[in-house]
Amino acid sequence: MGLSVTISAADAQDAEHILKLQYLCYQSEAELYGDWSIEPLTQSLDALRAELAEGHGLVARLGDEVVASVRARLDKDGTVRIAKLIVHPRMRRHGLGSRLLDGIERHFAAAAEATTSAKRFRLFTGHRSEGNLRLYRSRGYEQVATRELGPKLTLVTLEKAA
Repeated sequence: MGLSVTISAADAQDAEHILKLQYLCYQSEAELYGDWSIEPLTQSLDALRAELAEGHGLVARLGDEVVASVRARLDKDGTVRIAKLIVHPRMRRHGLGSRLLDGIERHFAAAAEATTSAKRFRLFTGHRSEGNLRLYRSRGYEQVATRELGPKLTLVTLEKAA
């Protein structure tokens, strides 16, 4: 009998598991861009805990193991900034990324009904991260900006209406 993946709100007790998963997941991005100093690989546990406290996070669990996660926060201008959507390498291409995006969007859409403040969802990824770009575009996100961070990396910003 197999285990099913469950998605729930992340809390401070999940932070260490999320950080370890984040480190694993961003290895392929670091290799793709030839840069192991990217923020997801250098982020501290305290900084991750602060992100969770300031916004909202989700985790996907297979049994007791955290196998995917996403974090987001709502800015004063009504922008929900989605960050660090990660899926364990062995769990990729099974729809977890889409389920997490849907879940984080639902959370902020429900919160917006009470405050009427969420106007758009925004996220970014690197220009060579074709799998990420494909996922985001398939979920209705459109490119709104690019920003060159150096000779190896251009950030692509995508968004959609809330």
